Amino acid sequence: MQDIAELERRITAALERIGRGVENLSAAVPMPSDNPTAMLPESDFAVLNEKLDEERMLNAQLQERLRAVHQKDEATKSALTDELSALNAQLAAQSEELARLRATSAALNEELAALRDVAELGVTEPEHINKAMLAELDALRSARASEAEELSEIIAALNPLIEEAAANA
Repeated sequence: MQDIAELERRITAALERIGRGVENLSAAVPMPSDNPTAMLPESDFAVLNEKLDEERMLNAQLQERLRAVHQKDEATKSALTDELSALNAQLAAQSEELARLRATSAALNEELAALRDVAELGVTEPEHINKAMLAELDALRSARASEAEELSEIIAALNPLIEEAAANA
């Protein structure tokens, strides 16, 4: 953004110099009302036209730089928006996984509490043991799925860095 401000400042300064030059010429040389250019020598016109062309060229260069800065800014904004969307999707997936892990953990805790209650009574029922084991297996599977998801996110984050390093090597 500092580049844009600098370019605008330079354009404004160039236009002010042109304006001052025109004012100085009109003040220095009295011009008849019927033909304003009759009093100026041909060499002055050439110099003025040359300066005007230089200022126009400078103005065109500054406009091109300004356009390039705007395009770069738009590209950066677009890339950041895409990255933000990807991060939001990743956050939503992690929230779902966390909810699944919490539900599995709650089910495991309930089954373990029921198994403890039955064990305190001295009665061991295979049905409760099976339910507790299934809940524990489900919790382990959910934990592994969560770890696999986290690992794939890490790999996805590292791939661009690896590719960049390989390209620079």
